[in-house]
Amino acid sequence: MSNYENFKIECSQNINLQSTDSQLISATKDFFNRSFAFKYPYNYEFLGRPIIQYPQDMVAMQELIWNVKPDLIIETGIAHGGSLIMSASMLALIDMCEAIESENSINPKESKRKVLGIDIDIREHNRDAIESHPMSSRIQMIQGSSIAEGIIDQVKAIAKDYKTVLVCLDSNHTHDHVLAELNAYAELTSVNSYCVVFDTVVEDMPNDMFPDRPWGNGDNPKTAVWEFLKSHNEFVIDKEIQNKLLITVAPDGYLKRIH
Repeated sequence: MSNYENFKIECSQNINLQSTDSQLISATKDFFNRSFAFKYPYNYEFLGRPIIQYPQDMVAMQELIWNVKPDLIIETGIAHGGSLIMSASMLALIDMCEAIESENSINPKESKRKVLGIDIDIREHNRDAIESHPMSSRIQMIQGSSIAEGIIDQVKAIAKDYKTVLVCLDSNHTHDHVLAELNAYAELTSVNSYCVVFDTVVEDMPNDMFPDRPWGNGDNPKTAVWEFLKSHNEFVIDKEIQNKLLITVAPDGYLKRIH
């Protein structure tokens, strides 16, 4: 067994231990709720664009992208574009590494790997910033509701030309909307890839933290995930990811497709 394999075994053991430590879990939950009140995830950027994400989930996503090595990443919800930029940069790194390994030269603009972002309202200043970014050649954006039939058809038409697909859902966080997104896009997820549903943590937070939002306890991405999984055994919740992160917006939201 290699040193790396031994190291990973030790990490797995530590993850199991920390996931059962009640004091640590309580402390992380307290940190999350208190930090969220100050819009803590709004403080981060990726390659110059706001990403509005907790750093732990940013690290988890780069691990998933590296391990899955998708040809296409579908993201609902664009906002300032930081997540699109991060995903595109990871695809560029994968292309670069594969080129080095095969001793071939790949022009980044000729790579087929792409990030497809969907948002009901892509603000002009955000679109301009994304389209002028060095990673823009890897990004395609569609404006419209992610659950509109015409938009779903466009996404599926694009996805059919790709072999390995990873899906991220992060737009409207009501139960009905997220369930509709899952029913529309989860099937595009490749076997051994992931459909990541963000902000499932809403179910675990105080209900008064969302006074101006249509979602809250009992009506949020986590309840949609639970509903979806009742009839879709091709997906399982990858508990090891949330047990590793502890601080995450997506508990029960890292869905791995197993068949």
